[in-house]
Amino acid sequence: MAAILSVSGSPSATSRTGRLLRHVDARLVSGGHQVSTLDVRDLPAEALLRADFHHPAIADAAERFRQADGIVIGTPVYKAAYSGLLKALLDLLPQYALAGKTVLPLATGGSTAHVLALDYALRPVLTSMGAAHIVPGWFTLDKDITVDGDRTVIAAASAQALDRTAEVFSAALTTGVGALAATA
Repeated sequence: MAAILSVSGSPSATSRTGRLLRHVDARLVSGGHQVSTLDVRDLPAEALLRADFHHPAIADAAERFRQADGIVIGTPVYKAAYSGLLKALLDLLPQYALAGKTVLPLATGGSTAHVLALDYALRPVLTSMGAAHIVPGWFTLDKDITVDGDRTVIAAASAQALDRTAEVFSAALTTGVGALAATA
């Protein structure tokens, strides 16, 4: 099946965004896809802040984007926009790093007032980077993601919506929507 890169734009190692991504990753793996993860917070801060395009870790991240068939991008929403950490990475990637890719945007936040951040803040950037197909993303409220020991619990309605979102993304990858758009 498809090679998927799952990218977390959260600065926190214990983030709900990361937990949400791992839930979706597991769903995609169970569907036969190969998923690798990239936590932007693990990249060298100095390379991100100084826009060091040639830093080996940044070059490796860009290569991982290039090799992936599909990209899942998760971000917490701060002040009605995706995270600055994610922005720093996207700014360092080649202009058309998403050319031919199918992309699934996901976001977490404390209020439904931030739902439109996916469509009005993140989607335009993904489009400008050449994404062939951006499937409808999903916003999950922080309160719908809880931790019980080592286990992540996602509220039933949110989990169902995420599963449907992952299915749509998987179907787009399987039918080659991204590959078709890249050749058009």
